[in-house]
Amino acid sequence: MSRQKRLVLLSLTTGMILMLVKFTAYLMTGSNAIFTDAAESIVNVVASGFAFYSIYLSARPRDENHPYGHGKVEFFSVFLEGGLIFIAGTIILVKGAYNIFYPNELSNLTEGIGLVAVTGVVNFGIGFYLIRRGRELKSMTIEADGKHLQVDAYSTFGLIVGLILMQVTGLIWIDTLISLLLGTFILYSGYRLLRRSIGGLMDESDLDLVSEVVDVLNEVRRTEWIDIHNLRVQRYGNELHVDCHLTLPNYYKLGKVHDEISDLDSIVNAKLSTKTEFFVHADPCLPECCHYCRVVDCPIRSEAFIRDISWDIQNVTQNKKHFESSINP
Repeated sequence: MSRQKRLVLLSLTTGMILMLVKFTAYLMTGSNAIFTDAAESIVNVVASGFAFYSIYLSARPRDENHPYGHGKVEFFSVFLEGGLIFIAGTIILVKGAYNIFYPNELSNLTEGIGLVAVTGVVNFGIGFYLIRRGRELKSMTIEADGKHLQVDAYSTFGLIVGLILMQVTGLIWIDTLISLLLGTFILYSGYRLLRRSIGGLMDESDLDLVSEVVDVLNEVRRTEWIDIHNLRVQRYGNELHVDCHLTLPNYYKLGKVHDEISDLDSIVNAKLSTKTEFFVHADPCLPECCHYCRVVDCPIRSEAFIRDISWDIQNVTQNKKHFESSINP
């Protein structure tokens, strides 16, 4: 079993146990706030189950129907988790509003608070571990699962503070207020996950990823690589797909062009922390490129070298060669 699957299985198993503990606490106390926490645990279990399937599917090799692999299923996993959280938040708010007019009778609060406190500590610890491992493995699914568990833990800690305050003051309406506040927080958390997944499914530009690729390109830049433009970066699971246009001297023969492109691919892959597939379109240089071309003893140079052109997010993502207007003064 892969590391990703073991991590999600840990989350799934723990989530099922904690869900039962929270519902036990709710049945003991009748607290609407504890019900809020227990309802979100159902989402944890369902989301972890789908995450387990998405990890399995994303690890499958490419095939004729999926030439880029199956990695984008992780965005569907995040979408499902965000959607479930959003629905849970809505249900919690509706129930909280109902209990404003028809409050529950509460009992055994001390025992219920103790049970819920244990679940909060466990959720926070496992969430922290999943986030760290998800970042190491470049797995959006595992990282999202960890963040969800930590959000659950934060809401649990807030719930405990509110229940203790209610015990001290004797104000029963605090139970409903906590439920409404946590429901709103959960609703917002679901929206953020939905926003992230939709952005990934629509190939929204991830500036952090683009910046990482550009930094590596600047680090390994060669004199022969006159210009890079039309750079696009997409994430498919734990892999990156990058395509760009690379300007090379126009007198290079096909074999030399192939060698330079292969070198670009292998050198960048050695530097990036994520497995990357490059699709490089080779462009021949034009006389307008001579201003910033550093190739020594160029047989076709029409103008002398003046200054370097910097590679940054603004110019490497443009779909055009960088002529005089793009050169740094």
